[in-house]
Amino acid sequence: MENTDITDNIIEVEDVSMQFNLYREKVDNIKEYVIKRLKGGYKSEPFLALRNVSFAVRKGESLGIIGSNGSGKSTMLKLLAGVMKPSAGKVTVHGTVAPLIELGAGFDFELTARENIFLNGAVLGHSRASMKDVFDEIVEFSELQEFIDVPIKNFSSGMLSRLGFAIATITVPDILMVDEVLSVGDFKFKEKCEDRLQYMMARGTNVLLVSHSMKDVVKICGKALWLDHGNVVKFGDARPVCDAYEMS
Repeated sequence: MENTDITDNIIEVEDVSMQFNLYREKVDNIKEYVIKRLKGGYKSEPFLALRNVSFAVRKGESLGIIGSNGSGKSTMLKLLAGVMKPSAGKVTVHGTVAPLIELGAGFDFELTARENIFLNGAVLGHSRASMKDVFDEIVEFSELQEFIDVPIKNFSSGMLSRLGFAIATITVPDILMVDEVLSVGDFKFKEKCEDRLQYMMARGTNVLLVSHSMKDVVKICGKALWLDHGNVVKFGDARPVCDAYEMS
C-alpha cells in the first residue's frame, strides 16, 4: 500500500482476499441438494476473486477500478460498499456511502417508478419526508416524467440506469460508488451524469468508478487500480495506469 498518512485516507484496503466456493454439480431441486449435502457428495471448489489486495484512497481523490471481465472489479466495489465481508484482510471506509453498484439494486420491479423512488431512498437511509423534498428533482434529472407511474418491470436498462443514478446522486455523500452505470443509456444523458459527478466531486465526494472505458476513468478519476484475476497489477495516477492497461 502506498505510503500515505492514514489520517488523510477515506478508504484503506489492507491485504484483502475474497474466496467463493464454486459448486460444479447441477441439482434439479432443493430436495436433491439437501440429500447430496447430507451424504457429503456435493463438492465445491474454492475460487479466489481477490488476492492480497492493498491500496488507499485519500480524501478528495477519485478512483477508477479497471480490468477485464472476471478480474475482481465488482467484487472489490461490493467489499467497499459493505455488501460483502472479505475472507481475509481488512477494509476500512470512512464516511457516508451511496452505492450504485448493480442495475436495479434496491428496486421492486412490480412497483412504479414513483414508489421505487421512496423505496430506494429508504434503502439509502433517507426519510420519506426528505425524499418528498427532492422527488421533483429526481424525476426531472432522470427525464422519466411520462413513465413515473409505470411499473419498472417495463423499463429498459437505460431507464433503470437513469432512475438509479438520479436517486443515488440526489445528496452529496462522502463516497459514491458507480459500477458501469455510465455505459448504459444515450450519449447526452451520459454527459449529464458526468456533469453531476464533477459537481459532486467539487463538493468533496470521492467517486469510485468501475469502467471498461479508459477515457471515462481518465476524465473522472485521479487514481486508478488495475486488477487481473484478483491481483493488483498497477495502482497510481489514472493516465499511466490506463495507458499501461490499454497496451497490455
